[in-house]
This record gives sequence, structure tokens and C-alpha cells, in this order.
Amino acid sequence: MQRRSFLFSSLAAPLAAAAPIVPGQKPRLRSAICAYSYRDALAKKTMTYDDVVKAAVDNNVDGLDLTVYWFPTTADSFLIPLRGFAYRNGVDIYSISVRTNMCQATQPLRDKEFSDVKHWVDVAAKLGAGHIRVFGGTVPKGGSEDEAAKWVMDVLARGAEYAGKSGVILGLENHGGITSRAERIVQIVKQVNSPWAQVNLDTGNFDKDAYQQIAQILPYTANVQFKTEIRTEGGKREASDWDRLTKMLATGGYRGYMALEYEAKEDPKAAMPKLLARLNELARKYSA
Repeated sequence: MQRRSFLFSSLAAPLAAAAPIVPGQKPRLRSAICAYSYRDALAKKTMTYDDVVKAAVDNNVDGLDLTVYWFPTTADSFLIPLRGFAYRNGVDIYSISVRTNMCQATQPLRDKEFSDVKHWVDVAAKLGAGHIRVFGGTVPKGGSEDEAAKWVMDVLARGAEYAGKSGVILGLENHGGITSRAERIVQIVKQVNSPWAQVNLDTGNFDKDAYQQIAQILPYTANVQFKTEIRTEGGKREASDWDRLTKMLATGGYRGYMALEYEAKEDPKAAMPKLLARLNELARKYSA
């Protein structure tokens, strides 16, 4: 109860947790694919997760962020062969992406969220992944954002404690709801104060002033998902400046993956090779 009491202390209290990225360190950038990019084919079963591994090979990218929504099962009969297939093809399954909603007002519901996180940590460990993308969730109707932030901290802190035992980082994504603004995300992660609770930066998810907000959460970032569009001042949507974003990562000392999460209308099998070639080019340009 002492830990929970600490988490539920005033959000205005001083926050001293160190950011995981060391300013000024040499960057190390690697390209990756988010399986979500192939969501339609995976949902229709015209593409398998082995095929996603093959796509990584064909496009010369280093890693995969496997969205789990279309896993046929989480039994060893699926996970272990997939891990072996990726290894034999020189592809790193470094992350999985799951759905969570940590904005739960009651303890039993938060306990259920924590149980789900534990399950996915075990899945990640079996796949050899060191990162899980998680969502904070949406503030319930009638609830306050400050109170909901405490609920997220409860689940995230317990989840990070469990995940750390397997060497897995929980990356809280800027995904609307409680995580709509950079200030709140940083506040939550700093309050949890664990090396196993960091940020999953989605470059396309802020609703305005994206580059400024990205700069705020970058020091706490464990994984980056690149989108083709971004919102700037006033919420205007425009083509994402990948060179600018990659330079920000490099200048900030980021070491990790830049994963293409393709959401545009063109067929991903036609559009993604060009985009991944560009991502590879930028990773080489700005890496140490």
C-alpha cells in the first residue's frame, strides 16, 4: 500500500525521475515495420505473421513491431515457431503492440488491466521482444483527467514492476485520451519512476503542435512509430517531415527503432517499399 500511496500523491509534487535517453550520446537508429501496416491482409488472413517477417527481409529492415490483434493464439505452438522463423531470417521481433485502457475507476477493473499486461509481458518474453506498446485509455464520462492519471499510474507502475523482471519495457503511447498532450505523458512516466515504463512515440497522433510535443516526450522514448502525416500548429494535417524527425531523434541521442506504421490509402504492398527505403536512408544518414 505504501507504493500505491506514493503514486496517488499530489500530481503537483516534484518529479525527479531521470529520462532514459542520455543527452549528447551518439545515436543508433534502426528501421522497422509495424505489423499494423498490413492490418487488412492480416485480418482477412491473406497474410500471415511469417509473411510480415518476409516483408522485413524483402525491404532490408532490421526489426518488427508486431501488433498482436490478429495473433491466431498466444500459445507456444504459435509464438515459438514465429520467434525461430524471425531469427533464422535475421529479423528482430523487438516489440509487440497491444490494446489497454488503464483509465479504470475501480480497483477490480485496474487489477484486470494489470492481469492483461502481465499476459502480454509473458508473450513478449517468449518472442524475445524487449518492448510493449500500451495505451493509457480514455477518461470516463464524469471523471477528471487528474484522477484518471492516477489510475493509469497504478496500472503502469505495477505493470512495469512485473515487466522489468523479464527485461521488458512498457511504452506508453501518445494515443489520444489521457495521453493527448505531451505534458501529461511526461508527468505520468516521471511519477511512475521506473526504467521499465517509458514512452512509445507515435509521430502522427498528436492533434496539433506535433513537432513541439514530440520534442517534449523524446527524452523518455523507447520506441518510435513513423507515420506519413503529422499535425502542426492549429491542428493542420500535412506530410510528415521525416528528415526533421530523424534529426530530432539523432540530436536527442535516441538509440532504437524507427518503425513505419502505414495508414494511408494506397495498397501497403505498393507504397511501403518506397517509404521503407527512405527510412533506411535516414537511419544510415543520422546514425553514429
